[in-house]
Amino acid sequence: MRGFLAGVLKINQVMRGVAAVSLTCMMLLTTLDVVLRLFGKPIPGAVEIIAICGGIVIGFTVPISFWMRGHIAVDFVLNRLARPVKNLINVITRCVGIGLCLLISWNSMKIGTGMHKAAEVSGTLELPLYPVEYALAFCFLVLSIVLLCDILKIFGGTYE
Repeated sequence: MRGFLAGVLKINQVMRGVAAVSLTCMMLLTTLDVVLRLFGKPIPGAVEIIAICGGIVIGFTVPISFWMRGHIAVDFVLNRLARPVKNLINVITRCVGIGLCLLISWNSMKIGTGMHKAAEVSGTLELPLYPVEYALAFCFLVLSIVLLCDILKIFGGTYE
């Protein structure tokens, strides 16, 4: 089990690196576009590149946020319950989350396939959009695996 958890953590760390590069590109492109606009030379398609990068940043950071439990959680009710009840509630919510994430991942794959077949592209630069949709499908798949890891940690007694 430790090897599996370590592998999932490594995937999350790589995804966090991809998000960091994407965020850096967003900041540099935004800054450069603003400066060049002062000279009447805006960067064509900057807005759509920034939007695509924003989707990548959000999608690729959600799994590591759940892994590190960096998201907002209201546990004041759960903290008053006995450990077995708290664990049961956590397992149930993780199972529901896994189901929803798998459904979103599957639907994102369908949307990406539709975009690919229709040759859908962005407005200005005509960049294909289906790779972004496939990437988001992958992110939700990884998120479902992270939630499964939470369940494994609960049953292994290492979830806090």
